[in-house]
Amino acid sequence: MFIAIEGIDGAGKSTQVHLLAQWLKQQGHTVQVCRDPGSTDLGESIRQLLLQSRHQIGAKAQMLLYMAARAQMVDERIAPWLHRPGTVVVCDRYVLSNVVYQGYGCGLDPQTIWQVGQVATAGVMPQLTLVLDVELAVARRRLQGPRDRIESLGEDFFRRLIDGYRREAARDPQHIVLVPAEGPAEQVHQAIRQIVSEHLASSAPGSKKP
Repeated sequence: MFIAIEGIDGAGKSTQVHLLAQWLKQQGHTVQVCRDPGSTDLGESIRQLLLQSRHQIGAKAQMLLYMAARAQMVDERIAPWLHRPGTVVVCDRYVLSNVVYQGYGCGLDPQTIWQVGQVATAGVMPQLTLVLDVELAVARRRLQGPRDRIESLGEDFFRRLIDGYRREAARDPQHIVLVPAEGPAEQVHQAIRQIVSEHLASSAPGSKKP
């Protein structure tokens, strides 16, 4: 099974990725964790360029750089992992981030980004995407230390992101699930466990699917 965890900067993704992976291992699953962009040499280099470089990078170029890093990650990591029976892949961000950040945030067409994502990933998409849904003020309070290029963008930009995530979840509720994430980390984790448990049960061999 392939699970992605999404949300705006400060939503708590890294914490929830760690807690989910830890819990899945305790349930006896083989778990592989990755972050997007990253998880390969090329991906980490592109991540540095996108988040820390002083170069001006337009929205279309940003999207394509993210897709290049993701294509490499799928080839090197995700696709081989998913071919191993019983493996659960948990990824910190995936194509939905580009749809929201460069689409709703920067004005590119979301549907075009989805199409480019299908090509870049060869159709390898999460069965379940969990979006940590928080209000902007909460996310801003959670951000610690120096902010990268994206984290430093204005509040109007981040409000568009929140709206984008909610719109995409409403458009595809079977695969994209909003998780209220303003409470304590353990409370959010419990909600995620419930959702993931249900999806694992429905995808198990012999289960009856609607």
